[in-house]
Amino acid sequence: MGGCDKAYQLTEEATVSTSHRTAPWYLLPFLWPFWLVGWMLKFTGRVVGVVLGLALATAGIVLTLTVAGAIIGLPLGVLGLLLMVRSVF
Repeated sequence: MGGCDKAYQLTEEATVSTSHRTAPWYLLPFLWPFWLVGWMLKFTGRVVGVVLGLALATAGIVLTLTVAGAIIGLPLGVLGLLLMVRSVF
């Protein structure tokens, strides 16, 4: 190993975390509104993803029922299904 051992040594402060907080406790009341807005935007994005996925899956199923639209309808339905799954999980 030679000289590489000293180059990659980590101190105890770098390897062991004593707190999981991202900010001091006295700043938390100022951060709560930002966390709330972020949570609302994330939830709204998930709902939009589910609705859009449902619309694409429905359009894909309808197109798949016609023989000519099956080429477009099947991938569209799969895309809608995957979008809904991604939005939920």
